[in-house]
Amino acid sequence: MPPPNTPASDPPPGAVNINSLSSQQLRALQSRLSTELEHLTTSHAKLRAAQSKFRDCVRSINEGVLGSKKKGTDGKDDILVPLTSSLYVKGKLADREKVLVDVGTGFYVEKTPQKAIEFYDDKIKSLDANLLELEKVVQTKSSQQRLFEDALRQKLLSEGAAGGSGQAAAAGGG
Repeated sequence: MPPPNTPASDPPPGAVNINSLSSQQLRALQSRLSTELEHLTTSHAKLRAAQSKFRDCVRSINEGVLGSKKKGTDGKDDILVPLTSSLYVKGKLADREKVLVDVGTGFYVEKTPQKAIEFYDDKIKSLDANLLELEKVVQTKSSQQRLFEDALRQKLLSEGAAGGSGQAAAAGGG
């Protein structure tokens, strides 16, 4: 319930009526919003990529460590070790009961395969929540940008119409 003496339609404190802004101010705000949207979109893509890497880690554990056992000639399990997303090298799995998990900033922790999967699943869920929140922010910024574009278009049209009628009156008066 709004406080007494405050109509329900009053804008929040610090809000500015975009129709009262000049075309230069609208362009500046539109440019700033565009930059913010680019940054947010890039962040969104990076979060999606990280989430994909965590899913790849889970798949690697399920298929490489917990999956079928292929014994090499030395009695150790043969596996393919991913160096990049598309480059793998042959390797030997010395112990199926322990895996190294990259916990960030170059630190690795030894975990059981099940604990490693839980760790990566938690990361995936956390990124899901962050992505949903980021998508809401992007939608809000996009709608704000459309409002600024519409206001700028209207401002330019009205300035053009006012400038054109003023010129016609000056030309007709001579």
